[in-house]
Amino acid sequence: MESVRSDAAAQAGDSALTVKILVAGGFGVGKTTLVSAVSEIRPLRTEEALTEKSIGIDDTTAVSSKTTTTVAMDFGRITLPNGLVLFVFGTPGQDRFWFMWDELAKGALGAVVLVDTRRLADCFASVDYFERRGVPFIIGVNRFDGAGRHTPDQVRDALDLSSDIPVIDCDVRDREDAKRVLIALVEHIMRTMSGSRQAVTY
Repeated sequence: MESVRSDAAAQAGDSALTVKILVAGGFGVGKTTLVSAVSEIRPLRTEEALTEKSIGIDDTTAVSSKTTTTVAMDFGRITLPNGLVLFVFGTPGQDRFWFMWDELAKGALGAVVLVDTRRLADCFASVDYFERRGVPFIIGVNRFDGAGRHTPDQVRDALDLSSDIPVIDCDVRDREDAKRVLIALVEHIMRTMSGSRQAVTY
């Protein structure tokens, strides 16, 4: 993983300000799709085909068209209009790959937790992970066909989140929409860091 970060830094330029962020959430929620949609380089993906061995382990009920799964991580890079370079790491969604999360989370300043409202409980573990570690995060409600529409406040209440955590409706297949989510995360990180400095000052 260090080589991935080093190579990306070299491509981005040594003088660029870089930020590492994570994209998390349950199985089949759109993490790989988001990373692929926004990355300005060819994204690194570690997907493997779903086989009969995953029957009874991976619940594909709501994502019956899904044929692959991330077994390590996704990686992409995007440069925002202000010159800030984001290194975007997608986490694996299944419990059996969670041993990798601590390594992926090292040095991350924030995270996007993607949500499918048809399977809201699938994101609870991701929310809990970042809350316990004090990592700023936002919620991205990915629009799936057949999923009901809910207001940000309804989603926030269902996840028992504080009012300061942004909830963004999005279609992660759309580059501009996915980019909007990442910008919202960066803004949230900046507000959180500013609030922390003020708290220390006073």
